[in-house]
Amino acid sequence: MIRLSVKVPREHAEVALLDLMAFAPGGLEEVDLGDAVEYVLYGAEGELPALGDVRAAVGDALVEVSTSEVDEVDWHSFHHPLDVGPLRVRPPWHEPRDGALDVVIEPGMGFGTGSHATTRLTLELLTALTPEGALADWGCGSGILAIAAAKLGWEPVLACDIEPESVDEARAAAAHNGVALEVTRCDVRQGGPPAPTVLANLVRPLLLQVAANLTEVPERLIISGVETHEIDEVLLAFTRISLVERARREGNGWAAIELIRAPY
Repeated sequence: MIRLSVKVPREHAEVALLDLMAFAPGGLEEVDLGDAVEYVLYGAEGELPALGDVRAAVGDALVEVSTSEVDEVDWHSFHHPLDVGPLRVRPPWHEPRDGALDVVIEPGMGFGTGSHATTRLTLELLTALTPEGALADWGCGSGILAIAAAKLGWEPVLACDIEPESVDEARAAAAHNGVALEVTRCDVRQGGPPAPTVLANLVRPLLLQVAANLTEVPERLIISGVETHEIDEVLLAFTRISLVERARREGNGWAAIELIRAPY
């Protein structure tokens, strides 16, 4: 197993992550190094991008990129069920919870296996809502949030991602979970398929671009991928298009925020 390490200054971490996600639809490991952040990809020989390609993608933000051999990783030990309200999100080797709505995601699929705080926080806000009509998930990754929404009773559920691998894997995950999703490719910086309720579990730079470019404002938008020190800046951007905060969840330095169309 090869471990590819990319270290960048903390102030450039978000932009570097956006560039690196093109190489890693299966997700990245993130290591806090204080003033820097290390992003790690794992794969067999020949599966990982060339170091020159990584250097070119990250550019001036790069501190160091390197590879090393590591023992085979026991992925099962890293992935545990996530219980949020009526939902259980789990890898296939864990048992369902009696009476729960079961969402099964294979780790290593498109970005998002339920292990990150932003997924849990978004699901906490989503499960507090009464399903009302159509819902869209912009930047769906593995499809975990869209599948959860369909299990909760939202219909139709639309999902999109810029990565073709994520689109394919979200479709496969939906079929495995027995739900109907309409999954397409999209550039989330320009928004995605319209719906009264939209989920956008992205990162700050993408959310700011969504706010700047959005032409059709949804009735409700749940944003996540926001670090707590970024909340004011992101909220201001959406306030300018008449979306205001209704509810918020925070945890592990991250936030998910439910925005609704201002009543004026």
